[in-house]
Amino acid sequence: MFIIGLSPASGQVAGDAPSPSPSPSPPASPVVLRIPAAEAHQGVASDGTHVYAIDNDRIGKYIIATGKRIAEWKGERALFPHMNSCTVAGRELVCAASNYPQVPQTSAVEIFDTHTLRHLRTVSLGFGPGSLTALDRHDGKCWAVYANYAGKGGEPNRDHRYTLLARLDDAFRQEAAWTFPTEILARFAPFSCSGLSWSRDGRLYVAGHDRPEIYELRLPEGGSRLELQRTIGTATPGQAIDWDPVQAGRLWSIDRAQSTMVASAIAEE
Repeated sequence: MFIIGLSPASGQVAGDAPSPSPSPSPPASPVVLRIPAAEAHQGVASDGTHVYAIDNDRIGKYIIATGKRIAEWKGERALFPHMNSCTVAGRELVCAASNYPQVPQTSAVEIFDTHTLRHLRTVSLGFGPGSLTALDRHDGKCWAVYANYAGKGGEPNRDHRYTLLARLDDAFRQEAAWTFPTEILARFAPFSCSGLSWSRDGRLYVAGHDRPEIYELRLPEGGSRLELQRTIGTATPGQAIDWDPVQAGRLWSIDRAQSTMVASAIAEE
């Protein structure tokens, strides 16, 4: 399909029949903690003792118990135009980055020392099936979201429906991939998936760009489309998320308008 026009508000492709408006978000889960952070514009990661506030080209490390910032990193914007989310893997903070909103889309993995926030290395992925927006470690593998957009930052002939979850090996090579449920893609539109985190009990959760909700998904027994289990309301509108590895049921997200990291209590089912 060749995109010949977009409605800025809805991301609808010109000539397509109007889609039904998605239903309102569920009530927000209770908030248990808020930590102001100047860097909280793209996402947040947690190691259980600290939280890391993520912006395009900067990171702040904060003590959860006190909210005090104890380390920070600032990079050149030309080299780090869009760092979207990070995850803690041992002594490293592993971050998903891209050249958004430039096209063609390119992606990279940026790796930092969790103690000092010193930038350790870059793994350049070059061209891929979208913009790398989220990474997590689960079951000995890397899990990545490649975002696509209907409008700004999108490529011709590819819109939000081409957003992809990929399982990667330790060299960040794709082993398998899945598409998203159509009902979730409608809620992403015209943007895409901005957050991904596996819970301690092995459940997959993702977040979009601007809706106050997260989605619990399941890998399918057959085929290539993820299965929606439930939609959960949050107090924050989208962006990158991370489950706290120490406090059960605690999900970290950001309120970018308030530059704040937010911990919510998510009820299990």
